[in-house]
Amino acid sequence: MTAAVAGSVREALAAATDALRAARVESARLDAELLLAEATGLDRAGLAAEPGRGVDAVAARAFGAAVRRRVAREPIAYILGRKGFRRIELAVDRRVLIPRPETELLVEVALELEPSTVLDVGTGSGAIALAVADEVPEAAVLATDTSLDALAVARANRDRLGVAVGLSHGTLPDDPGVELLVANLPYVSEAEWRDLAPEIARYEPREALVAGATGLEAIDTLLGELAIAARRPAAIALEVGERQAATVAELVRRAGFEAVETRRDLAGVERVVVGR
Repeated sequence: MTAAVAGSVREALAAATDALRAARVESARLDAELLLAEATGLDRAGLAAEPGRGVDAVAARAFGAAVRRRVAREPIAYILGRKGFRRIELAVDRRVLIPRPETELLVEVALELEPSTVLDVGTGSGAIALAVADEVPEAAVLATDTSLDALAVARANRDRLGVAVGLSHGTLPDDPGVELLVANLPYVSEAEWRDLAPEIARYEPREALVAGATGLEAIDTLLGELAIAARRPAAIALEVGERQAATVAELVRRAGFEAVETRRDLAGVERVVVGR
């Protein structure tokens, strides 16, 4: 018996794109294609090659449910349950932040410095630590997080990818004297939180984004702990928010790192502060 068909690929994409545009989703057509590819088991090239192909009822129901979630501005990564980062693909859900391209700068610092030991503070999904372990396999990598939920996601990603990363609950280990410490800590201020896109404010974990009134609280606390540690890292790389780089650079100097520089992301924003 032939399965029931709920319109064609062309029709499904057109209807979904219209609905997403009406919901002010900027990448409406792309998101519609990604969601239909997921529902049908095809890739986007396959959809483009066969626009007249029928969408069976099972796929249509799955597609419709996914589009409704996106219309509500749920991030596409949470709907699909995964996000690519560097050379790896990570499982993500609402327990962790969605990895972003600018965070790849922290991995690039590790590639440049070629450290033998790396500590990733506030690992979330494990994106930075797992990418470093994948691309700098000779490094011993430890990742920490204060969220047990986040550590569960990172552990599942580590086990699926089969890379060697230690995971620990908390912030700093007893001896933080590694060659490189990397961190993408919360750096959004309370005032900035109110203006974030719905995809972020409604769905991503607030505690992983908002640091406090100034947005610098989490970074300041970490650097304060390092300043009094018996041994501190040889180098540190911190992701920061827009217009925070100069202030964080001074905090890094005060923590005992004499050579400080910043790295810009693809948008030209000073996004990472590196201290040695």
